[in-house]
Amino acid sequence: MSLRDRVQSEARRLGFSRFGVSSPHPAHPERLRDFVSEGRHASMGWLADTVETRLEPARLLRSVRSVVVLGLDYGQVLPADPGGLTGRVASYAWGRDYHNLVLRRLRKLRRHLQDTEPGLVGWVGVDSQPTWERAWAEAAGIGWAARNGMIVSPADTSYFFLGILLLNQELEPDAPVPDHCGACRRCIPACPTGALRGDGAVDARRCISYLTIEHDGPVPLELRPLLGRWLFGCDDCQEVCPHVRARPAPVEPDFAPRHAWLDLAEILRTPDAALVERFTGTPLRRAAPRRLRRNAAYVLGNLGDPAAHAALLEARIHPDPWTADAASWALGRL
Repeated sequence: MSLRDRVQSEARRLGFSRFGVSSPHPAHPERLRDFVSEGRHASMGWLADTVETRLEPARLLRSVRSVVVLGLDYGQVLPADPGGLTGRVASYAWGRDYHNLVLRRLRKLRRHLQDTEPGLVGWVGVDSQPTWERAWAEAAGIGWAARNGMIVSPADTSYFFLGILLLNQELEPDAPVPDHCGACRRCIPACPTGALRGDGAVDARRCISYLTIEHDGPVPLELRPLLGRWLFGCDDCQEVCPHVRARPAPVEPDFAPRHAWLDLAEILRTPDAALVERFTGTPLRRAAPRRLRRNAAYVLGNLGDPAAHAALLEARIHPDPWTADAASWALGRL
């Protein structure tokens, strides 16, 4: 059995559902450089600070000769809409935080390989490390880089997490998947805020995921109505892709939909410490209480339900200025 086969076999044993190999030389490095130079990374300064590291994996592992890309599926059926004063959460955040789960398995894989393959050295990372995981996934044949910025497996899905294993051994690389977007442009008008221009890169300054998770301060006035019911993240551009088929049952129990819909009035009224405790160990922790409250008020304004009036009146005098501003705006919408 070749080293590549041994790596793939152990990865499957650990639960990874997708596997591909690339050389350590990224295709289209200008994409990332242009993305940053045009300011489409918004306030995410860490992207600008790490561009060259993301493009040169030898900065992470000097002896790198292969990039192994591993995927873990998380797609599943959206639970029924509970109605009322509820907001929606992007599907990647319905369960436990994927960073810990994927990284833990990557480390187990690296440890196994280093214990069984003399001289093997590896580095592992997920998207919280300075690695350009989507570029490597494209090069490794996991899928193609679609117009919506996602890596899409043809006639399959884009709902999978990615992890990277750099190795100092040369493995046989996979062939990239040809572009399957063709003339299709469904994702572009499906984006409520116009964050897609069709070149495969998202303009974070208008992206609902960025605005609800990373953006500090009030969301620009013209974008607030366009958030719709999205409290945290967005799946719109994935849901309209014709290559994304019906979602299967979750591969991992940890990704089960515990937080697909959230009570917005409850979010507004819950103290910071309690919100932190509730969402510790989930992706929702990333937004922090003040962003979740701000977003909840925006969504209540978009829902236009008079039942939100009392919760928004309370939030309008909240000591956090983001919350107070969002609640005042939402009351004006009501």
